[in-house]
Amino acid sequence: MEVELSALAGRARIHAALGDPARLAIVDALTLGDASPGEIAHTLDLPTNLVAHHVKVLTDAGLVTKGRSEGDRRRTYLRLRPETLAALATPRLTGVERVVFVCTHNSARSQLAAALWKRRTNSAAASAGTKPALRVHPRAIAVAHRHHLDLDPTGTAHVSEVVRGNDLVIAVCDNAHEDLTGPVRPRLHWSVPDPVRVDTDEAFESAYADLADRVDRLAPAVIPGDPQ
Repeated sequence: MEVELSALAGRARIHAALGDPARLAIVDALTLGDASPGEIAHTLDLPTNLVAHHVKVLTDAGLVTKGRSEGDRRRTYLRLRPETLAALATPRLTGVERVVFVCTHNSARSQLAAALWKRRTNSAAASAGTKPALRVHPRAIAVAHRHHLDLDPTGTAHVSEVVRGNDLVIAVCDNAHEDLTGPVRPRLHWSVPDPVRVDTDEAFESAYADLADRVDRLAPAVIPGDPQ
């Protein structure tokens, strides 16, 4: 917990350093190349003493480093540290062998999410339900077809038949999230409204768009393989 708090404190310092428009402009200016404080002041039309203040804040936060010119040794160049900016990225989930999406009936949201994950990551995924239906909902099959996804109309299953160790279990409905309190516990919860309740093409398209957005956001954060 102490390690987590330390990492959070470091990220908070970076966010605070970037919270000023002038400092954010300096970071933007250094994204593609190095520059001296004087060049930064000229580019951004800022007083040199104000640039010096902002550079100190950015340096203290680990965002910028200084180096002497190999030509005119009196000149200093500023360089951005991209690895510090990378610390602001989404926290990583490591040791994930497979992602399993769970909803109540395993007839729509979890099916679409698993298909989206396979296409987005080209890696293993599965779906299951706490009270699986006999078949996948026809509108789920239709929306999958419109977006070039393949769903097996009879491919529903219970969580006890699907989930295994090292699976990243994601509940894509509120009921599944709240019902799974035993050995199978969702690590993540996506509160996606049930399109079956409304039972229109628009509701299923909305659920698809919600799931696609969430899959795109999560995919870069998942690191596959056995835990170290």
